Amino acid sequence: MRRIYYAILIFGILMGFSTPIKSQIKYDVNIGSQPVWGPVGYDYVEYYYVPDLDIYYNVPQNRYYYYEKDRWVYNTNLPSRYSRFNLYNHYKVIVNEPEPWRKHKYYKEKYYSFRSRHDQQLIHDSRDSKYFMNKNHPEYNNWMKQKKNDNRDGDKNINNKKSNKDNNNKSNKHNSRNRSGKHKK
Repeated sequence: MRRIYYAILIFGILMGFSTPIKSQIKYDVNIGSQPVWGPVGYDYVEYYYVPDLDIYYNVPQNRYYYYEKDRWVYNTNLPSRYSRFNLYNHYKVIVNEPEPWRKHKYYKEKYYSFRSRHDQQLIHDSRDSKYFMNKNHPEYNNWMKQKKNDNRDGDKNINNKKSNKDNNNKSNKHNSRNRSGKHKK
């Protein structure tokens, strides 16, 4: 009796060790909500820091953060003092950290040398199809048309498969009747 007990116990322990371990990895993607003036190469962006303007842009909330009257404020638009700046023409640094303006001195010093750089490829200019889902990308409309066509073609293929399956079933029934010696009327 003890042998059976120990065998069951060992079997249970071995089964416990052989269960696959699942890791929890959080992987966010916000390519479609990144502004087209942002740089390519990032599936997720929380903030852009623009060294030339000393501002931050929050991608998920579509807000600009800038220093005004001794404090950091946010708005969906930049104030008029930035109107002569075109965000397409300025270098953007990706900062995936909450409230980066709280460490502004660090970011300003670290990325000061990026001021006046103009060597980033922008989402707007990218021909990588993963960026076409962005509503402001020049290829968005073509991407949507293709997506609709693909869906229609997919529906046609499903319907064709169903009708082929139905025809095969009817044919098989007909053939089985003929093999059984019954004749078609």
